[in-house]
Amino acid sequence: MTDSRTPAHAATPSGAMWEQLFHRSAKPGLSLQGQIREMIVSAILTGVLTPGDPVPSSRELARHLSVGRITVVLAYQQLTEEAFLLSRQRKGHFIHPDVLQGRSLKAATQSAAPAGDEPAIHPADWNQRLWLRPSQQRSIVKEQHWQDYPYPFLYGQFDKDLFPMAAWRECCIKALSVLDIQQWAPDYITRDDDSLIHEIQTKVLPRRGVWASPEEIIITVGAQHALYMVGDLLLRDDSHVGMEDPGYPDARNVFSSRTSQLKFMQVDGDGLPLSGDLRDLDYLYVTPSHQCPTGVTMPLERRHALLNMAHEEDIILIEDDYESESSFDEQPVPALKSLDRSNRVIYVGSLSKSLAPGLRIGYIVAAPELVLELRALRRLMIRHPTTFVQRTLSMFLSLGHYEAQLRRLAQAQKDRHTALIAAMNDYLPECRITPVRGGGSCWVQLPDHVSALALARSAAGHGVLIEPGDVFFKSSVAPGNFVRLGYQSIPTHRISDGIRALAEAMREV
Repeated sequence: MTDSRTPAHAATPSGAMWEQLFHRSAKPGLSLQGQIREMIVSAILTGVLTPGDPVPSSRELARHLSVGRITVVLAYQQLTEEAFLLSRQRKGHFIHPDVLQGRSLKAATQSAAPAGDEPAIHPADWNQRLWLRPSQQRSIVKEQHWQDYPYPFLYGQFDKDLFPMAAWRECCIKALSVLDIQQWAPDYITRDDDSLIHEIQTKVLPRRGVWASPEEIIITVGAQHALYMVGDLLLRDDSHVGMEDPGYPDARNVFSSRTSQLKFMQVDGDGLPLSGDLRDLDYLYVTPSHQCPTGVTMPLERRHALLNMAHEEDIILIEDDYESESSFDEQPVPALKSLDRSNRVIYVGSLSKSLAPGLRIGYIVAAPELVLELRALRRLMIRHPTTFVQRTLSMFLSLGHYEAQLRRLAQAQKDRHTALIAAMNDYLPECRITPVRGGGSCWVQLPDHVSALALARSAAGHGVLIEPGDVFFKSSVAPGNFVRLGYQSIPTHRISDGIRALAEAMREV
């Protein structure tokens, strides 16, 4: 197809405009060539450039942008191959005349007022249709721009200093080999990457004393997705579900959206205590390795007793083994699932917590009958988690990078925990810290006269972010003087200064 416009009469964009467009396209990690391609594609798709418009010569654009001419030449070549530009011999490059073909344009009459006797159009009343409002549930809220604060005592956020960038990049590149692409690119429908299942089966689970067949393992988009599927598949309105108090808010929100029969049990220094309240349950959600949010570990004797009670009362246990790999002990307590002999423990684990939360990779280990239905349910939701990430993570595990990362993370968290305790003793001795045996956070009780919410507001003004603890309790009318101090997202050398700033903020409350 030829362009009906006459290029000789088309207005040539000014050098200043190209410099402005280039500045907008500047992104960390993107090469100059990539920035030029993005600049031109964005200008086309947003209407700044239209089909048939000329673009500067490679020499001219290189001069405007202060880059090498070969960089512009290579960018133009790729844009021409992808039909964004059209090269005309001895005339230069132009926006391809067909580049916008197939794109829908907003109808000119879309915003026009009704004509004649046509009835007025009323928008749908969504307030009358929503039967569930997750946005109104009490959940953990974190500052969106937390990385701008010098002292982010937040749990579970990404720390670039602890991420194995070189090893992860190596595995990404390996997963992009021709052979591997042919294996992970097809639609898996209900399956997972066999190599990742094998690595979890042989390298991850044995660390927790868990032995499972491939038919007992399913990959999820993080532990949260796992809990959602379990709740969706098993809970009815009359299901009696037990939970720890304080406990994980998002598990509470998932289960409460499916049943009104939630029963909360106060935890002690060893986690969830055994009592007669457990006997009327159908399901029990428990975090024995690092109780959320207190961080305490359930001892082995109590785990055996809990399993015996679950067997006697026919209770299904949902074990969230988050942070199980992050222990300060040389011999961590084995998972509940490892002690299970009646297949009544649903084991939920996460691989992304040890790497980066944005990876969103978790798994469930459960009875084959349940996993079969979980796969069918997952197909209805998302089909399967991205197989590229599954293959990359499989290689990361097989090459020993994950083991090395766990050792690095455990040492870093131990060092940061030690620094936090020392700083708290120096600057906030009036606060009570719950002892922990691992993990990335501490549960802290403030003095009686200090409100956690008020302290959080004051602390933010000093550059300190903390998490008030009220959201972890079953009721909004909860003890108001608990906070969770995470230390995975803050470097060791900043912890002391951060706690000193927190102490200054407390004096203002």
